[in-house]
Amino acid sequence: MEINKNLKCPREAKPKRVTEVVVIPKSKHGVSKKQINQHALQIIRTLKEHGFQAYIVGGGIRDLLLKRKPKDFDIATDARPQALKKLFRNCRLIGRRFRLAHIFFGREIIEVATFRAGHETGEPHEARTRDGLIVRDNVYGTIDQDAWRRDFTINAIYYDVEEGALLDFVDGYRDLKHRILHVIGDPNVRYCEDPVRMLRAARFAGKLGFELEQETETAIFKSNHLLQNISSSRLYDEVVKVFHSGESIKIFPFLERYGLFDQLFPLTAQYFKENAAAKMMMIDMLRNTDERIVKDKGVAAHFLFAVFLWYPFLRLWQTLCDDGFTKMLALHKAASNILKEQSNYTKMPRRIVAGVQDIWSLQPYLEERRPRQVYRTLEDRRFRAAYDLLLLRAKLDKSLVYAADWWTKLQAVNRKAREKMIAEL
Repeated sequence: MEINKNLKCPREAKPKRVTEVVVIPKSKHGVSKKQINQHALQIIRTLKEHGFQAYIVGGGIRDLLLKRKPKDFDIATDARPQALKKLFRNCRLIGRRFRLAHIFFGREIIEVATFRAGHETGEPHEARTRDGLIVRDNVYGTIDQDAWRRDFTINAIYYDVEEGALLDFVDGYRDLKHRILHVIGDPNVRYCEDPVRMLRAARFAGKLGFELEQETETAIFKSNHLLQNISSSRLYDEVVKVFHSGESIKIFPFLERYGLFDQLFPLTAQYFKENAAAKMMMIDMLRNTDERIVKDKGVAAHFLFAVFLWYPFLRLWQTLCDDGFTKMLALHKAASNILKEQSNYTKMPRRIVAGVQDIWSLQPYLEERRPRQVYRTLEDRRFRAAYDLLLLRAKLDKSLVYAADWWTKLQAVNRKAREKMIAEL
């Protein structure tokens, strides 16, 4: 499948903006300064002591309002990145598309961003766009301009630590109360500026249980192909973020509904259309992954991709075997071709590609259970992931149930019992 990285985006008029801020007092919203991370409060105090504005904004305040535990607290300020670098010794500036400050407290990171403005008001040499896609976003502005540069209204609520009040420029508080996800401005333009916002829309809808506002939703159907404008390396990062969020089982239906999954995994999406039952293996994997994340157990990206791409790989493997290739040569050739094709959409790091290949290469050994190969297979560093894939496959293919049960029992018994089981092969 050929993909086009030079798609044109729509050109729309500037959105109508509300200039008045709605101030919501603490007595109405109930968020307390005691709920804010102490390091974030420390940064805000320092910024204010030096004459800068600073607010908690984004997911941290959104989650507190929804009675959820925030993962982090981001800060928005009128201090420029270089000023932040001078103020905080533990500061590191990151990002090219948009310059951010990461302030370190041991392993903890507080992200601080300078207020942004729209490109129509910014300095020409600071903004760089290509066919509507923002490739440089270091256009600085005021707090009200910053609110209109954010993605969704519920992420554009600012918390004033000193006053305990919320500042709302885009009716985000109202949307939060009505559990509505609403793109700020014209969604056709906003998705064009950064198509990854469509993935964020699906993620928030699934994670928070929100409904998408009508125009916000309709524009995704029109614009989902614009994900092809995003680098495959960035899309890999976004895929891992979505499916390792602990809420993937809720998010996946939105990705599928809006055609976003088709853009990320076209080979898999096509297979699902031909064989709906195969989707069940992926659903089981997502459910298991979410459970492991909730329990703070480790998860691996190579397992995620090994499951997502298993059926396209299996079909090609079987085709190559039918064409006369030996079983293992066909396996390696099929794996190489499928992973190369997928890299056009989500470019996996080499270590992830190697992990996927290892998991697939172990499947014949798990199925055949050759006596001389059992211990080597059991001691392979990818054994656990390969075994988990076998268990998922066995739920759909009853011919694999005996082998899956055999490996399960082998791991549970002592060495003497293992030797007996192997001898009986």
